[in-house]
Amino acid sequence: MRLLLDTRVFLWFLADSPKLTKKARARIGRAADVFVSAASIWEATIKAGLGKLDADPAELVAGIEASGFTELPVAARHAARVADVARAHRDPFDRLLLAQAVEEPLRLLTADGALAEYSELVEVI
Repeated sequence: MRLLLDTRVFLWFLADSPKLTKKARARIGRAADVFVSAASIWEATIKAGLGKLDADPAELVAGIEASGFTELPVAARHAARVADVARAHRDPFDRLLLAQAVEEPLRLLTADGALAEYSELVEVI
């Protein structure tokens, strides 16, 4: 199985947060490939700049490789696929992550239950 971690799941993983369940950790550990989108780093950088998140963007980038994960760049085809994602979900980063999951395809591991209705590729933890 190939997983794409949403931003929150990636941050919880790096912080070894108890918010990331044992089941979710097991899913990550069993995955053949785990991806972190460049969009997640962008989102965290913006939120850190606004004071909404205590995170060092350079450490997040380093955390991708240190965790054995693979960076997923944002490609033009990912951006174009966002047009197919319902606009009912307000978060543009979540819409981009969902578009990437559909386009690749990857299973999107997320804590956002609202994303589950958009694709069978979404797995809510």
